Amino acid sequence: MKEFDVKKLLSELTVDEKISLLAAVDFWHTTPIERLDIPSIRVSDGPNGIRGTKFTSWEAAKSACFPNGTALASTFDAELLEQAGALMAKEAKHKSAQIILGPTANIQRSPLGGRGFESYSEDPYLSGIASAAIVKGIQDNGIGATMKHYACNDMDHERFAYDVKVSQRALREIYLEPFRLAVKYADPLLFMTSYNKVNGHHCSAHKQLLDEILLKEWKSRAVVISDWYGTSHIVEGIKNGEDIEFPGPARFRTKELVKHLLFSKAEAADGTVFTEHDIDVRVEKILNLVKYFVDINGSTKFPTAEDEKNNTAETSAFLRKVAAESIVLFKNENKLLPLKPEDDIVVIGPNAKARNASGGGSASMKSYYTVSPYEGICNAVGKNLPYAKGCDNHKSLGNLFEQCVPKGMSGNGVAFKTYLKPGFGADGEEPFTTVLVESSFVPMFDFDHEKLDKYKAFYATFEGTFTPEETGDYEFGCQVLGTALFYLDGKLLINQKDKQEKGVSFFSAGTIEKTGVVSLEKGKSYEIKVEYESAYFSQIADSIGGGGLQVGVNKVIDIAEEIKKTAAIAAKHDKVVLVIGLNGEIESEGYDRDDMALPRATNELVVAVLKANPNTVVVNQSGCPVEMHWIKNAPAVLQAFYGGNELGNAIADVIFGKTNPCGKLSITWPKRNEDNPAFLNFESHMGRVIYGEDIFVGYKYYEKKQMQVLIPFGYGLSYTTFEHSNLKVDVNEAEDSLIVSADIKNTGDVFGKEVLQVYIGRRSKSVVPRAVKELKGFKKIGLDPGESKTVTVKLSLKDSASYFNEYRDLWHLEAGDFYVAAGTSSDEANLLQDFTVKEEKFWNGL
Repeated sequence: MKEFDVKKLLSELTVDEKISLLAAVDFWHTTPIERLDIPSIRVSDGPNGIRGTKFTSWEAAKSACFPNGTALASTFDAELLEQAGALMAKEAKHKSAQIILGPTANIQRSPLGGRGFESYSEDPYLSGIASAAIVKGIQDNGIGATMKHYACNDMDHERFAYDVKVSQRALREIYLEPFRLAVKYADPLLFMTSYNKVNGHHCSAHKQLLDEILLKEWKSRAVVISDWYGTSHIVEGIKNGEDIEFPGPARFRTKELVKHLLFSKAEAADGTVFTEHDIDVRVEKILNLVKYFVDINGSTKFPTAEDEKNNTAETSAFLRKVAAESIVLFKNENKLLPLKPEDDIVVIGPNAKARNASGGGSASMKSYYTVSPYEGICNAVGKNLPYAKGCDNHKSLGNLFEQCVPKGMSGNGVAFKTYLKPGFGADGEEPFTTVLVESSFVPMFDFDHEKLDKYKAFYATFEGTFTPEETGDYEFGCQVLGTALFYLDGKLLINQKDKQEKGVSFFSAGTIEKTGVVSLEKGKSYEIKVEYESAYFSQIADSIGGGGLQVGVNKVIDIAEEIKKTAAIAAKHDKVVLVIGLNGEIESEGYDRDDMALPRATNELVVAVLKANPNTVVVNQSGCPVEMHWIKNAPAVLQAFYGGNELGNAIADVIFGKTNPCGKLSITWPKRNEDNPAFLNFESHMGRVIYGEDIFVGYKYYEKKQMQVLIPFGYGLSYTTFEHSNLKVDVNEAEDSLIVSADIKNTGDVFGKEVLQVYIGRRSKSVVPRAVKELKGFKKIGLDPGESKTVTVKLSLKDSASYFNEYRDLWHLEAGDFYVAAGTSSDEANLLQDFTVKEEKFWNGL
């Protein structure tokens, strides 16, 4: 292979070709220049698995789904997360992707953030170290990682438009710190800008964030890409550091627009003139990124095949381990856990048979498989156990197509046929696509065909038969990005074509859900037909590719009667495993939660079951906190998050003691939403979001106010006990070194893993308000019964004890007295040792 000479290629590119490189060619690929043998780079979502190049459900390859972000961070295990990154890289190679669009390093500012489950923590240090570990694991194995979303993209309400008003101190200490740490320790190949503004400027063109901090101060090599449809300013974006507009084809960086701006010598906001040199700077970075992968690949001909060959026993075993070690034990009174396989157990709850592998939005994917909690528990005991759902917990209806038989095809699902004319084939037109659709959630953003133009205007039918297992009233639901008419046995049941109302479906571009109720007979087959028009025909949204459809069905039940019946079942067994929580529709990109409440009648179910059987283990699945007013009456509570492919087996491993729980909570769990520091300032009002809590995010706020929370940051119980002692602190200012060590002993009777958490606080008066203490280090170890080890954590002194000085626009390590607080959580860091900084220091960069 001849050398991929970046300087030579840059000199040979025409202006048109250079401009074309500044935007992707499609949803997942950078633009190739075939004349000069410059290949296209493939990117793929995402933060908890590698989807491949297809959103469209029937075209997507299956993938390994990892636990969500808050789950991964709750392992408090950087080595394990690095191994997870390595497996992500391996999965990316099976999807022929060179770039993974993750990790997500935004701060969990509020429990309600729609994408909070994707992010790691409320704490910038934990977020940064988790991100760096994932990035290192990915990039040490020949795949590029993307730090996102840069920056302050901490909610989804009006996410393309809101302006974050944040102090420079909070910006640096809280919201940029995870990104800085990732650059310092892992040097990510890409950064993705967020949709929103920060202090008046869109992040996709933000001079301070991109040019001044990321590129100059941190000296990052990262190629900067927009979030999808997130480019906003052409000249400022190119001049200030955003390299590639995604997705393609270009909306802003078209050849016509950019060449006109060059011809007219357009001026940027700072008064400088837009020139071809500005384009060359961006293009050279893009070519260097291409060269990076050409050198790894040994060729400019990159593979394009996507396969499912990474679905191996080794992959499953690792995913199971990560998921199990992320689970956090909140309570375990009277050693109710672990249960024994021979116990008389009933499994209850709306999440028990649900396969909630992930939160929703771009984090979601088509998993190789997903083991439900019920399946995992039954696998562990070697037989099917009695089960009762108890109540519903859906946000909107699903699970209809999964229960259908397709018209004229074999298998389960419905027949999907596409047409270019509005007659849906009645005029004799033959469909240009005929496939089996197996899922009731049908995203078609990237659906394409040679017969479609750039607007992707098409018509389609979904047809199958539904046979109910019980006689009764059934509620059907439909929401759409496009239009839809839902027919049951030839009669129009739901009209989502006329008088459309905007909802939160499909990244808040789709309609609200409309429903219809009909009486059905057990065993009788009913014809289901949906006449669909693509997103081009939507009355309420700009076209997003082919659009999307979601339909569902649910038998109408008497909630009070169902809960009463379920409680009676619970009372007949010795032990209950009650699986509750949220799902990927409630926690999803595109919108935020309205409150911290568990959905529908979940709380009533929990109260009734706990009253009926005091030996109840409650397992909650959610990415972010939910209110648990009943927790005082629950003897055992597990927080299981969204556990990926192996979630059910992982839950069972913890319930039956195969894995001793060792997760530590990566987010504070407030008693109620009104307690959280962002409560008064969460939502965009008249286009702005004020970060009024400043640096006091998460546990820093609760500790400053001395406010009790439900579960503290860093908390997590075990089936064994540990003793911490002999804290030692060694400071070397000349070498920027802070070394902390402590002894940990397993004082119980089973093997377990424990985390030494190291917090730093200031004793001397500071020139600014400081947090009581801040997490600055951690290390996880495993110990046999009776075993003791000395754990050593090596830290940067300046990183651990500085604040950001807004007068000097520099970090400031104040001279004076500090202390180390080490222990098992933010609330139980009881080992204390003072140290002194003798010489103050101002600094910037890494």
